[in-house]
Amino acid sequence: METQEITATNNIALSPADILEHWQGHRNLTRRVIEAFPEDRLFDFHIGSMRTFADIAMELNHMAAPGAHGVATGEWKELSELLKDRDLNPSPTTKAGILEIWDWGTSHMNTIWGELKPGRFQETDKAFGQYEGKVW
Repeated sequence: METQEITATNNIALSPADILEHWQGHRNLTRRVIEAFPEDRLFDFHIGSMRTFADIAMELNHMAAPGAHGVATGEWKELSELLKDRDLNPSPTTKAGILEIWDWGTSHMNTIWGELKPGRFQETDKAFGQYEGKVW
């Protein structure tokens, strides 16, 4: 029986491009939900003690581009740091503001993902200085 050594380059079930495409598919669906949500209820409607959809959308904004940035580069930056030199409000009060950050995040993720090095998913890292584990 022949055996094969498993390395970081030959045991990938999904390629980094596949993962990004899948992730962006979820983001595209969520963006459509943000667009469809009535603006007059986006920031105040909630069920029970749940957060508003604006709060949830902004939480996703705070995780997505910074998370992709950290995975790709090992530099775990907060959204406000990534937006520092951009003309975007990191605390929007309108649907348009949330979507501007969302669209910037989508573009940033697509760009920064190209810096992902082979084997990065098998590395141990500490995301945002507190969540230690394998990058995958």
